[in-house]
Amino acid sequence: MSALPTGTVTLLFTDLEGSTSLIRVLGDRYGDLLNDQRRLLRAVVERHGGSEVDTAGDGSFAAFPTARDGVAAAVAAQRAMVEHPWPAEAVVRMRMALHTGEPRLAERGYHGLGVHLAARLCQSGRGGQILLSESTRAVIADDLPQGVSLVELGERALKDFDRPQAVYQVVAEGMPEAVASGPPALRVVLADDSVLLREGIARLLESEGFEVVGQVDNADDLVRRVGFAKPDVAIVDIRMPPTHTDEGLQAARRIRERHPGVGVLVLSQYVEAEYATGLLSEQTEGTGYLLKDRVAKVDDFTDAVRRVAGGGSALDPAVVAQLVGRRRVDDPLAELTAREREVLELMAEGLSNHGIAARLVVTERAVEKHVTNIFAKLGLAATPEDHRRVRAVLTLLQS
Repeated sequence: MSALPTGTVTLLFTDLEGSTSLIRVLGDRYGDLLNDQRRLLRAVVERHGGSEVDTAGDGSFAAFPTARDGVAAAVAAQRAMVEHPWPAEAVVRMRMALHTGEPRLAERGYHGLGVHLAARLCQSGRGGQILLSESTRAVIADDLPQGVSLVELGERALKDFDRPQAVYQVVAEGMPEAVASGPPALRVVLADDSVLLREGIARLLESEGFEVVGQVDNADDLVRRVGFAKPDVAIVDIRMPPTHTDEGLQAARRIRERHPGVGVLVLSQYVEAEYATGLLSEQTEGTGYLLKDRVAKVDDFTDAVRRVAGGGSALDPAVVAQLVGRRRVDDPLAELTAREREVLELMAEGLSNHGIAARLVVTERAVEKHVTNIFAKLGLAATPEDHRRVRAVLTLLQS
C-alpha cells in the first residue's frame, strides 16, 4: 500500500449495484467485468492524486488529500463507467460517496467514525449516484470542478448513526442523473455451503426488493464480508465447513461482537432448541433463528428478515412450540391462560401487537390487555433498564 494522506482527507467509497444479478447473468465472465471496473477506478484515482486504501468483493475505498480531487475523481469515474463498452446483457452501475474528515491512520488503512459514515452513505445510494456528506459539501461548495453542480437531497437516516445526515448529490454535465426514490433496499450477506440453496435464497430476496451484497460458503469469509460490506442483516447457515457443527452460530456471535448494528438471522435444517435459546438468550435485538423450510413461505421469511434488519427478533414457530412443550418444575408460565401463552409465543416469534392481533383475528386493544397481564403474572415491573417485552420472551426461552 502506498503512503496514505494524513490530516484532513476526503474518503471515497464505491460499489457495484446488483452484483449478484451480474454474476448470475455473466457467470465466469463477471470476473472480467470486475477487473475492468477496478482498472478504470484505479486509473482515475491515481490520475487525481488519490490512494487506494482497500478493495473487497465489488467495493473499493480510496483517499484524497483534497475534497476537490475526490469529487473530480468521482465524476471522472462516473464518466468512465458510462463510456466503457460493458457486455450488452449486463446493466453495470456504480454508486459512490465522499466524506471529508480526519480519520485515524491504522496499520492497514484508516479507522474512525468518518470511515463508517462514508461507507454507510455509499450503501444508501443508487447506481450512478455520487453522494456527498455535509462536511465534503462545505469544503467543495465554492470550489467545484467545472461543469459540476450539487443537488440537496435532504437528511437521510444512515444505519448505526443516531441523527439523520445531510446528503448531497453531485451532478456533472452530460451525465444522467440518478436521484434515488424511496428508502434504499435492505442489504443482505448470505452464508451457506450449499450453492443451490444460497442462490435460491438470493434470487428470492432480490425478487422481493432486497439487495444481496455478498455470498460466501464458510464462516471466516462471512465475518470478513460483513466487515467490509456493512449489510443490514447476515443470513447464516448454522452448520458450515469444516466440521459442520455450529460454525455459523459462532460466526453469528463474532458478528454481533464486532458489528452490533448488523442483524443476524440463523437458518437451521432441524429444530435445535438449545442453539436457539443460547443465541436469543444472549441478545434478542436484531437476532433471529428460523428453520430452512420457512424460506419457502416467502412472506413469513421476508418479514422475518426485515424484522431482524430493523433490530427486532424472529424465532421459528416450530422452535417456540418445542420450548413451550417442555416439562418444567416451578414453571414461571403456569399462571398464564391459554390465550396469554399464545400471545407470548407470538411475541417470541417477533410479532408486534399489531401483527399478533392480525394472526389471532382479535383487536389490538385485546392484545395489549393480554400483554399487560403477561407482564403482571411474570412479575415484570416496568424499569428504565429493561424492556419488559424482551424480558418476557427471555422468560419463555430460559424457563
